[in-house]
Amino acid sequence: MAINTSIWRKKPISAYHADGAKSDLKRVLTRWGLTSLGIGAIIGGGIFTLTGIAANEFAGPALALAFVIAGVGCLFASLCYAEFASVLPVEGSAYAYAYGTVGEFFAWFIGWNLILEYMMGATTVAVSWSGYFGKLLHMFNLHLPLYLSMDMHSANAALEKAASTPNGMVELATHYSSLDLPGFAFNLPAFLIPWLVTAILVKGIQEAASTNNVIVILKVAVVLFVIIAGAFYVDTDNWVPFIPERVFDANGEGHYGWSGVVTAATIVFFAYIGFDAVSTQAGEAINPKKDVPFAIIASLVICTILYILVSLVLTGMVKYDQLDLRAPVASAFEGVGFTWATYLIVIAATAGLTSVMLVMMLGQTRIFLGMAKDGLLPFSIFGKIHPVFKTPYRSTILVGLVVSIVAATTPINTVSEMCSMGTLLAFAMVCGAVWILRVKEPNLERPYKTPMLPVVATLGIGFNLFLMTQVRIHTWYAFAIWGSIGILVYFLYSRKASNLNRLDQ
Repeated sequence: MAINTSIWRKKPISAYHADGAKSDLKRVLTRWGLTSLGIGAIIGGGIFTLTGIAANEFAGPALALAFVIAGVGCLFASLCYAEFASVLPVEGSAYAYAYGTVGEFFAWFIGWNLILEYMMGATTVAVSWSGYFGKLLHMFNLHLPLYLSMDMHSANAALEKAASTPNGMVELATHYSSLDLPGFAFNLPAFLIPWLVTAILVKGIQEAASTNNVIVILKVAVVLFVIIAGAFYVDTDNWVPFIPERVFDANGEGHYGWSGVVTAATIVFFAYIGFDAVSTQAGEAINPKKDVPFAIIASLVICTILYILVSLVLTGMVKYDQLDLRAPVASAFEGVGFTWATYLIVIAATAGLTSVMLVMMLGQTRIFLGMAKDGLLPFSIFGKIHPVFKTPYRSTILVGLVVSIVAATTPINTVSEMCSMGTLLAFAMVCGAVWILRVKEPNLERPYKTPMLPVVATLGIGFNLFLMTQVRIHTWYAFAIWGSIGILVYFLYSRKASNLNRLDQ
C-alpha cells in the first residue's frame, strides 16, 4: 500500500483508540477530579487582577455583562470540545481532534499554537504569582531587594514611575529591602515557583491532582467568602449607571458604553483560559468518554457563575473607578473597612495562581506527549515516560526550565496577549473541526453530542475570530513570527518524521 505524503493526511480514528489502550499513563482521575483541574486552571489571575482593569477602564459595573459575553463565547467552544473528547478520549486536546478530522499540517499548526498558549500562560501566571508573593511577604514585614523581585525592564519602569510621583520613592522603598540595581535584575520568585510545580508534576498525576484539589478548595472558599461577605457591603448606588456613558481619553480611544463592555470581554477572556486543559488529561481519566465532557462544561459553568457574582459584589462595594488595578478584590474590602480580609485574599491569590500554573504546565506536557506519539516531535525527549512515576518527565523538566527563565527575565505585558492568541485560534478551529467530523463520520460513536451543532459551531468560530481582531497589532507580529517558525519545523522535521510515513494505517 502506498504511503500518503499529503500534508492533509489524517490519523485514523482507530489509531486514537489504540493509543488509549496501550498508554502507560495512570488512569486515576475521576469526574470531579477532572472538574477540579478545570476549576483550578480557570480561577486565578483573572478573578484576582483582571477584574480591576476591566471595570475601572472599560466596562464599569457592567463588568458582569463582560463576563457573561466571554463566558457564552467560551461555552460554544466547550460544547464542541466535549463532543470531541467523547469521540477521541486521548491526550492532545485540539491538536488531536484536528489530526483526526482536518489533516496533519492543520493539526501541527494547532498544536504549535497550543504550545504558545500553555507556555505563555504559565509564564504570565508565574510573574503574577511573584507579585502576590511579594505582597504576602510584605504583610509579614519581609522584603526582597528590587533586583530579585522583577526583571530589568520592569524594575527600571518601577523606579522611573516612583521618581516621577510625590513620595513615590519613599513608598517604593517600603516594599523592597533595597532599590539598587547592581547591573542586573532577576525575578527570583518567578524563577523558583515553576520548579516547585515541575517537581510535583514529575512525581505523578495523582499527586498533582491532590495538590490541585487542596488549592481549589481554598480558592473556591475564598471566592465564596468574597461573594457572601461582600454582599453585606453592597451599595446599589454604585451600580448607577450600570453602563457608564462612552468617554474618550487623550488618545481618542473610547471606554464605557457597549463598546467598552465588549472590549472588557476581550480582556477577561484570559480569565477563562483553562477549561480546555481538561481535555489534555483524557489519557489519565478513568472514564474519559463520559467524564471529560462533563468536567469541561461543569468547570466552565461553575466558574462563570462565580465570576459574575464576584464582579457584581466588587462594583457594588466601591465605585468602579476606585478599584485598584493591581489588587481589586483586596482594595474593595479595604474600601469598606474590612481590612483583615486582605490577608485572606492575598494568601488565596498566591495559592490560586500556583494551581493555575500547575494545570497549564500539565496541559503543555500532555500536548507534547500527544505530538511525540505521532512522531511530530522527538519521542526520546517529549514522549519518554518515567518508569516509576509514569509521567513524561523529560518534557516536564524542559517546560519548567523554559517557563522559569522566561518568567524571571521578561515583563508580563510581553507574554500575556500571546497566550490568548493561541487559545482563540484553537477554540475556533475545534468548533470547525467537530462540525467536519460530524458530516464526514456520522456513524461514529458519540457518547456526548453537541446540541444544535451548526449554530453552536458557527457562533463559536465567529466569536473567537472576532476576539482575535481586537488584539493589538504588535501581538499579531509576534504571532506571525511564532507561526512561521512552526511551519519551518513542520517541513524540515515533523513531516518527514511522522508516523503516517509508514504504510498507510
